[in-house]
Amino acid sequence: MEHIITFLHVVIAIMNFSRTNGTFCSLQGEPVYPQLSKEGDITIGAIFLFHSKWQIADLSYSVRPPPVKCTGLDFRAFQFSQTMIYAIEEINNSSSLLPGVSLGYKIYDSCSSVAMGVRVAMALVSGNENSDLNEPCTKPTEVQAIIGETYSSASMAIANSVGPLGISHYSTCECLSDKRKYPSFLRTIPSDYFQSRALAEMVKYFGWTWVGAIRTDDAYGNNGMAAFTEAAKQLGICLEYSLPFYTTYSEEKVLRIIQQIKSSTSRVIVGFLHMWDMEMLVQVFFKHNITGYQWVGTEAWIINPGVAKLDKNNIVQGAIGLAIPKTTITGLKEFILDVHPLKSAGNAAFTEFWEEMFQCTFTMKNESKYKTVCTGSEKLSELENAFTDMSLMPIFSNVYKGIYAVAHTLHGLLGCIQSCPIKKQSDPFTFLKHLKMVRFQTKDGEDVFFNENGDPPAKYDIINWQRTKENQYEFVNIGHYDSSFSPNDRLLINTASIVWAQNSKDVPRSVCSESCPPGTRKAVQKGKPICCFDCIPCAEGEISNMTDSIKCKQCYQDYWSNPHRDECVKKEIEFLSYEETMGILLTAVSIIGALTTIIITIIFFKYKDTPIVKANNSELSFLLLFSLTLCFLCSLTFIGRPSEWSCMLRHTMFGIIFVLCISCVLGKTIVVLMAFRATLPGSNVMKWFGPPQQRLSVLAFTLIQVLICVIWLATSPPFPFKNLKRYKEKILLECSLGSNVGFWAVLGYIGLLALLCFILAFLARKLPDNFNEAKFITFSMLIFCAVWITFIPAYISSPGKFTVAVEIFAILASGFGLLFCIFLPKCYIIILKPEKNTKKQMMGKVPAK
Repeated sequence: MEHIITFLHVVIAIMNFSRTNGTFCSLQGEPVYPQLSKEGDITIGAIFLFHSKWQIADLSYSVRPPPVKCTGLDFRAFQFSQTMIYAIEEINNSSSLLPGVSLGYKIYDSCSSVAMGVRVAMALVSGNENSDLNEPCTKPTEVQAIIGETYSSASMAIANSVGPLGISHYSTCECLSDKRKYPSFLRTIPSDYFQSRALAEMVKYFGWTWVGAIRTDDAYGNNGMAAFTEAAKQLGICLEYSLPFYTTYSEEKVLRIIQQIKSSTSRVIVGFLHMWDMEMLVQVFFKHNITGYQWVGTEAWIINPGVAKLDKNNIVQGAIGLAIPKTTITGLKEFILDVHPLKSAGNAAFTEFWEEMFQCTFTMKNESKYKTVCTGSEKLSELENAFTDMSLMPIFSNVYKGIYAVAHTLHGLLGCIQSCPIKKQSDPFTFLKHLKMVRFQTKDGEDVFFNENGDPPAKYDIINWQRTKENQYEFVNIGHYDSSFSPNDRLLINTASIVWAQNSKDVPRSVCSESCPPGTRKAVQKGKPICCFDCIPCAEGEISNMTDSIKCKQCYQDYWSNPHRDECVKKEIEFLSYEETMGILLTAVSIIGALTTIIITIIFFKYKDTPIVKANNSELSFLLLFSLTLCFLCSLTFIGRPSEWSCMLRHTMFGIIFVLCISCVLGKTIVVLMAFRATLPGSNVMKWFGPPQQRLSVLAFTLIQVLICVIWLATSPPFPFKNLKRYKEKILLECSLGSNVGFWAVLGYIGLLALLCFILAFLARKLPDNFNEAKFITFSMLIFCAVWITFIPAYISSPGKFTVAVEIFAILASGFGLLFCIFLPKCYIIILKPEKNTKKQMMGKVPAK
């Protein structure tokens, strides 16, 4: 209801004002008079809240708006008035600032009513405190500037009504920085734009991402909270609730607010509230036993002793918030406590002030609430109340700076040097233009200026409420915020010195969901704010290396995520190495095969003149043994880290050496067949396949394989290759074949020779001879072909290094098959059955036993 009445009052007030040729008329109706005043060459007006409450005095009053009755004397307005008087007296006594020009003042009471604020502003502008609407508006603008209003709602209404005159000391609403709506408004207190962001950064600093908020339901609270909400959103902070509150709310409405707070899970409350709203909330919270919340406050109440005194039950214990930085104005404190300027400036105001201060009365009237008679000699030094409390000295300083801003602007406009040639106030619009550009230093060294929005630079102290040993609140400075610094340096807090809610030394936790550790990412819960989330582990190959990651990063292709998914580590490189068990076993078998072949070679060389060695073509046998030794040794090129040379050598050496082996076996098989044909009457076939032809056949068969390998190496040779597709978590370092056609051509040619050798040996297996080598060749070729036929599917299906192992196994198995099938029976006879190593046995002359 109060909001509706206030709105109607403002509308009616403005409708009843008229403006003609730059002059103004006052409101028709009940007269208004300044609380404090003094004449001067140039007058500065002010609007303060001498009373904190108002009510309609007479509902039957015929003139609209009806008069109001002011109640609840507020000592803060008298402190502001004293500050203003002090600044004006100081300027009037200065020989360097406005020399020869005296400043006067008129200070009005807005009675905490927006409508009254507009009304007295019009009275200040026009000088018509009690004019009739029919009276012509001929007076010039009465005051050069107006200091005030105190609160944003009233300042907005006044700024829309009186034009280029207002300088507020306490109106912080961000909306007043909009120069399209309020082109003439300036202030000496920072905008809530900065305060809202400072609060949001402070909340983020302590890790609170899930907070509640309560705001005064007016321009100050609503606009301030809107700015805070926007800044909080940018910093990843969520509001569980944002509730309006006003002192005139019904009990039912207040109960709904209390119920919502009780049902909430956040433990931090941001209070964008006026001090009287906070005072009431403290009592409401106590009544409903709501304690333990961490409060975050604005400059409007965080250093207000009235709120602190009411909080006898530690409702707001440990609160932190922003305050205007402490400033020093030499002599101001003593001047404020000297009440003689008040007495001389306004007798009626001083009388009410004195009676309220000492709770006495000068005239014993029935309506007086005090029974003690004032003597006028009461001692102010014996009191301790809101007037003697100097905690709002930073706000007093804002009033002081506002007066000096007006004086410095006038000093320039009036052309003052040794004296001021002009002693009358300047045109309002010219004055405003120069006021926006004024820049000066106070006597205590503080730099004062306005930015393009009419705001001063934003600096705040960070305050913490702490209980003293006497169980009294102490406002402890724990840090500061300066908007002119870089984003990373704006906020400085001494966390160790903070006492939190419930007298705790630990920072309270207020989150919807606990932070997601590295290795996980946040997944917002459906239908809830972004601060409520689940922690999802990163997938394989992805990591998050910081807390509360919103997504996981993919590792580069040569890297893989560790088990905790918080770091990309180099992928394990897999190849068949000499250090692992399989590599050691295969190396050992290869070396054993080569040594066994060398031993057999030595045996054959030692017994090269015996019939069994001579009968089986000793030259091809030695060449076969040499090639088998190379076969066993070439398998070693498949073990170890693949390189460009090893990849080219392993397959080409293997192909050429195996062809050499098979060529020797094929030559021996042909020799057996030719030898049988040579025993037939009239056959001279051996002369066509003697030792020279045997050597040429081996050379020819081998050269064909060499040619295939050369073509392969020339067109698309094998090369080392990182296989990233076979396994996600490791790299297979292998030899790419380059040309598959080349590889399979090499294998196909070996297979062709082996098949030819097998067929010929098979045909010769039953030739009449006691030691027919064709039988052993047939068996060896059978093993050879079986090994390489099974090799193909095994090679294709084996993963990673096992592909190489299968190839080595095939080489070794076929090598051992040739070695044992062809040479082991001969060694058996040479060493263990020497009696069979005779020409007769070889020629079949002696029956075999």
